[in-house]
Amino acid sequence: MYLVKDISGAIGLMAVALVLLGTWPVVLAVLERRGRLPQHTFLDFSVTNFLAAVLVALTFGQIGPDTPETPNFLTQLAQVQNNWPSVLFAMAGGVTLSLGTLATQYGWAFVGLSVTEVMASSLKVVIGTTLNYFLDGRINKAEILFPGVGCFLIAAILGSLVHASNAADNQEKLANSLAKYSKNTRKNTADDEDLTKHLLNKEIPKDPEAAKPDAADQATEAPEKVEAGTAEFLVNLEEKRSIKVLGSHTLLGLGIVVFAGVFYALFAPALNLSTNDQWHALPAGVPHLVVYTAYFYFSLACLAVSAALNVWLLYRPIMAGVPASSTVSAYLRDGGEGRAPAMLAGMVCGLGNAFTFMAGQAAGYAAADSVQALPLVSTFWGVVLFGEYRRSSRRTYTLLASMLLMFTVAMVLLMASSNHRKPL
Repeated sequence: MYLVKDISGAIGLMAVALVLLGTWPVVLAVLERRGRLPQHTFLDFSVTNFLAAVLVALTFGQIGPDTPETPNFLTQLAQVQNNWPSVLFAMAGGVTLSLGTLATQYGWAFVGLSVTEVMASSLKVVIGTTLNYFLDGRINKAEILFPGVGCFLIAAILGSLVHASNAADNQEKLANSLAKYSKNTRKNTADDEDLTKHLLNKEIPKDPEAAKPDAADQATEAPEKVEAGTAEFLVNLEEKRSIKVLGSHTLLGLGIVVFAGVFYALFAPALNLSTNDQWHALPAGVPHLVVYTAYFYFSLACLAVSAALNVWLLYRPIMAGVPASSTVSAYLRDGGEGRAPAMLAGMVCGLGNAFTFMAGQAAGYAAADSVQALPLVSTFWGVVLFGEYRRSSRRTYTLLASMLLMFTVAMVLLMASSNHRKPL
């Protein structure tokens, strides 16, 4: 099999993984903003995410000689009766990743792509990197690693402040728009209602197919394009998206993101345990799981949990404003233009995680957590594609710039802490 053994190769894989892992959330966020149910999107995503693991295992995992110490993927796949403790660790990691990713698809809607990725990634680094440092026998340079972890923690705090400041900016835009509307259309403004009340109380179709207007209706409506960052833009976005968020409590969105970050923090340590057996769960003489075999089981568990939870959520949505799909057949019918991007996102995420684990096996999983600087990529896409933070206050811009600077410093420090893995 192909294994990365030098630090420069590991850092190169981290850089590629950073771009891949910072891009796939953008695709899913675009689909939610266009009104596609997150349950449908995540089911498509989960399938190709697993296929990416299979692709990597059958290529990198089969290259080179097959030895008893480092068996190839297919050889080790048949040895599950001997290495099942490591298999369970890998699958536990897949379960935690699935739960974290499931939560982030709601976090993107409630607090925005940029803040969700910043806070979730920072929590993962603060908790997960610390665990991996000790699991890896402290191979990483602690004097460099932990200042980087501290920078991630500061970035998470700044992320919450950015969200609070931007939410206040949005409320001010909506209030100003309402005041202007009231002044131009009513003499008595004492009974004015909140601008978004009609959106939050609007009846939502139970079948997503019923929510799609005919092509003829779309042609006759021809709505004018509104400028990003305006109150009209916020209201127009609320009408189209699948998760209604205007008027929601700030703590709800932040709570979802914290939940995602905690579960994200556990998947890399679990895969670390599955490939390096620090707790000596394997019988004597049984080779450790190679990273490709571990990633296969990891992704298999992720697919199983994702499919089960999202099928359940089709019938019992957990968030207000998310319509219930009538049957699984509604998901099968909901292909259109949304299925291909969702499946592409799953493939991109799967390859990004594979490269991260390959780098972690060579240079330490703590250093590989530098890819959690992915908000540098996702924030760029959030600003360019979604108009996030357009027409915001100077305070919001200052906090945003500080957050991104702290992320950049943290990423550099974690990469610089890389070191060769020592035999366990």
